Amino acid sequence: MIVSYNKAYVGDVLLVQLSTEAIVKTVLEKHGDLVLLKEESTGEVKGFNLFNASKYMQIEQQGNVEITEELVAAIDATIAKNGATLNLDVDLTPKFVVGLVEEKEKHPNADKLNICKVNVGDEILQIVCGAPNVEAGQKVVVAKVGAVMPSGMLIKDAELRGVPSSGMICSARELAIPNAPQVKGILVLEDDAVEGTPFQA
Repeated sequence: MIVSYNKAYVGDVLLVQLSTEAIVKTVLEKHGDLVLLKEESTGEVKGFNLFNASKYMQIEQQGNVEITEELVAAIDATIAKNGATLNLDVDLTPKFVVGLVEEKEKHPNADKLNICKVNVGDEILQIVCGAPNVEAGQKVVVAKVGAVMPSGMLIKDAELRGVPSSGMICSARELAIPNAPQVKGILVLEDDAVEGTPFQA
């Protein structure tokens, strides 16, 4: 689930995306302040817009809104209050975590890419990385599949030059950290950072 809110530019509307797949033909279904966006052929709800959002919940963030249990509960209550029926299946696990680069090898089909095996606590992810400073043994920030970057980009499973990649090793600039260096390269964390723990900028 991706939630965004920008009162200055969009108005008092909470935009919620439930699927990353494009809608072939959209059908709108209105329930009070709630408008469901459905795929016509299947009836599946791909997202919804909540108008007059500040009437239902307090939203401090502008742009991408952090998904929390409190936010999901507020959205659930709002859906019911507007007379709609919709079960939200939301993954609340942290999407930006500390990772340990356990292995690094050259990509067979690209000179500037490396294939990294990254321990994120509960699993080892294979991530193709183009940063010139990535090395085995580093503690890094990993955006897992499902993460939404500050730029709005959604992290998905991908294939880069024929090699599967699940997630992204992030630079300080990509994480929108204030005064981030403008040079190419990932953010390397202190050695005492614990893999699998949520990253807080």
